[in-house]
Amino acid sequence: MRFESLDAKKDALDRLRPLPPEVVQQLDAWFRVELTYTSNALEGNTLSRRETAVVLEKGLTVGGKTLREHLEATNHARGLEFVASLATAGRMPTEQDLLRLHEVVLEGIDDAHAGCYRSVAVRIAGSTVVLPNPRRVPDLMQAFAEWLGAPGSLHPVAFAAEAHYRLVCIHPFIDGNGRTARLLMNCLLMASGFPPAIIRPRDRTAYVGALETAQLGGPATAYQRLIARAVDRSLDIYLDAAGADGGRATEPVGSAGETLLKIGQLAEAVGESVPTIRHWMKSGLLPPAQVTPAGYHLFTSDSVERCRRIQTLKGRRLTLAEIRDTIDE
Repeated sequence: MRFESLDAKKDALDRLRPLPPEVVQQLDAWFRVELTYTSNALEGNTLSRRETAVVLEKGLTVGGKTLREHLEATNHARGLEFVASLATAGRMPTEQDLLRLHEVVLEGIDDAHAGCYRSVAVRIAGSTVVLPNPRRVPDLMQAFAEWLGAPGSLHPVAFAAEAHYRLVCIHPFIDGNGRTARLLMNCLLMASGFPPAIIRPRDRTAYVGALETAQLGGPATAYQRLIARAVDRSLDIYLDAAGADGGRATEPVGSAGETLLKIGQLAEAVGESVPTIRHWMKSGLLPPAQVTPAGYHLFTSDSVERCRRIQTLKGRRLTLAEIRDTIDE
């Protein structure tokens, strides 16, 4: 698989580095919530994106949700901090690091198995994939850790995707394999200067199916493309936040012939950060004029005035719900 477009976007991002501290802080906060929400949602956690933010940012509990779901959110966020520290240190995760990462993922949920290899046979529900005998797991993990320490000539995105795939194939733990594998993948991406990959809940069927196809001896192309697209979206988010277009076509035009604004352009026009604009969108305050097939949000000049109205109402100390009610009157 070719990665020229990802490399071009990363080069564009590297030229803008170091990003302003406030931009980095906002991106880190947004990815912390988004990665936690999506990774847990893939495994059946029912906390919404907004509820995940409440748990992580406010330290509050959400009525009607289980203790396990809350712990899955806080544990994933702590796991993300752990792998980010490894990436910053610039070293490949060791076998002990992987055990510690899994311990964080399952802490308070299943302490008896947290940070321990499985000792029983396991199956993936709904799949015909045969997983390794538990007696082989320690040796397989030792070999896997040795492979991690010698990445060779693989492209960083291909290496991160392959690491995720290999760990899932070993399935070394009773529970938490998917979360641990995704955290490991993002550790490797961040260590190589790429942003973390977000696998969206709506991509779950494609994600699980692509993994299973490869595990059953079929081509891994669909899986590799899915991961590459996830990295590509994250690069666009970073480039938007930095005020760049990431190499995409400039000056998109709406149905009435009006030039549309990209999210980074809108943020710059109103003096807000891209994560703030995204938050307003998710709160129902700022609907985009268009969403492209690639998932990019585009806005008309009316959105600038709407943003200024939101800013004015925020200055009056209205809540987002109150702003939503007022602005649509």
